[in-house]
Amino acid sequence: MKRWWRRWTYEVPLAISDALWEVLVVQLAALLDRLTVRKVIAFIPVVIIVLAYYHRIPIPPELMLIGDFLAYIDIFSVLILIGVLSRISTILFVVKQATARMAACAGSVTARIQRLDIRHRRQRSTSMQPRRRPDRSDDDRAYSSVWGQPALA
Repeated sequence: MKRWWRRWTYEVPLAISDALWEVLVVQLAALLDRLTVRKVIAFIPVVIIVLAYYHRIPIPPELMLIGDFLAYIDIFSVLILIGVLSRISTILFVVKQATARMAACAGSVTARIQRLDIRHRRQRSTSMQPRRRPDRSDDDRAYSSVWGQPALA
């Protein structure tokens, strides 16, 4: 009898409390760790449907549409993402074409500048040979220069 009493007053309540602790604390904490916003949003339509079939509380159709929207939010997000990506690809295409046109325009401008002959070149009629120096000695040069005039005076 003592063993039976110990079992039902001590061991069984401890086993029940351990099981409740496991389910209500440990497993609930693990569930909350894995819980994401997406899972919460996916669960909202289930709550709305349960409330809609619970006949004591009337639910307006707008709330049902919000529930449907939340249920299909993945589809809407994919469509929005595809729309944004298509716009980005279009923008990149336009930028690529604009840079190609600017490069072509810069190439044609440099070709036109080269054709205009902006640099001052020598005339074709002048000879390309260096000029000869006159045969004068250093003495003659001194008298013919501007500084040589005061030397004579």
